[in-house]
Amino acid sequence: MSAIHAAPAADLELLRKYDTPTICNVVELFDIVPRTSFYMDGRIRACYPKLPPMVGYASTATFRSAGAPHGGNVYAGLGDQVAAFEKVPGPPIVVFQDLDSPVVAATFGEVMCTTYKTFGAAGLITSGAARDLDQVEALNFPCFSDGVICAHGYCQILQVHGPVHVGGLTVHPGDLLHGDCNGVTSIPNHLASAVANACPELATAESIVLDYLKAGHANLQGFNDARKASKAKIDELARSLRAEVIPAR
Repeated sequence: MSAIHAAPAADLELLRKYDTPTICNVVELFDIVPRTSFYMDGRIRACYPKLPPMVGYASTATFRSAGAPHGGNVYAGLGDQVAAFEKVPGPPIVVFQDLDSPVVAATFGEVMCTTYKTFGAAGLITSGAARDLDQVEALNFPCFSDGVICAHGYCQILQVHGPVHVGGLTVHPGDLLHGDCNGVTSIPNHLASAVANACPELATAESIVLDYLKAGHANLQGFNDARKASKAKIDELARSLRAEVIPAR
C-alpha cells in the first residue's frame, strides 16, 4: 500500500470550521471526480447532529453480529483495530462495513466508543446500527449510522485495515473524511490543503447573494446581479483550483 498523504494539522483544523456541504462544494470545483461519487448516501446519518464537524482519516473494519464468534468473545478484534490507528497519519475515524443484510444488531455502544475516543479517534461511521445513544452522546464523540438497534448480538470485528463499502462509497484505509449533521464526504487526500484554503474564498463568494437577500431591499435585477457576481468569483476560484491539479503548460 502506498504512503497516505497527510495534511498539515492547521489544514485539518480549518476543515473543521466548515460544514460538510461547503466541503462538497469545494471538491466539486476541482472537477476531478463525478459530482455523485465522493460522499456517503442518505442511509448514513449523524447520531448527534448538533456536534461540530468531524475530520480524520479512515481506520476501516468489517463487522457482523449474526453468528456466534469463535470462543464466545463479542469484543474479539477490538485490540487489533485500535492498533491499526497507528497506520493512519492523523486522527482516525473508525469506519465499519456491517456485512449482515439485513442488519442484525448494533455495531457500537458505550464501551467501544469510549475505547476509540481514549485512543485518539475523532469519530465513528457504520453501515450498521447504533446503540447506547445517551451514554455515547455524553462522550461528545461523533457517530454516524444506518439506524438504531438495542442489542449487540454476537458482534465481531472481522477484517481490519482494508477497503470497505459504506453508504454507497468505497472507503480505503487513510481516506480523509469530513462529516456533520448533513452527512459524510471524502476529500481527495492530495487536495486536502487546497480544499481547506478554498473554503473561505467560496464562503465569501456565496455571501454576495446571501448578503444581498438579507439587506431588506431585494428586487429581481439586484438579485440577478448578485448571482452573476457570485458566479464570477466561484468560476475564478474553480479555474485557480484546477490549475493546481493540472498546471498550465
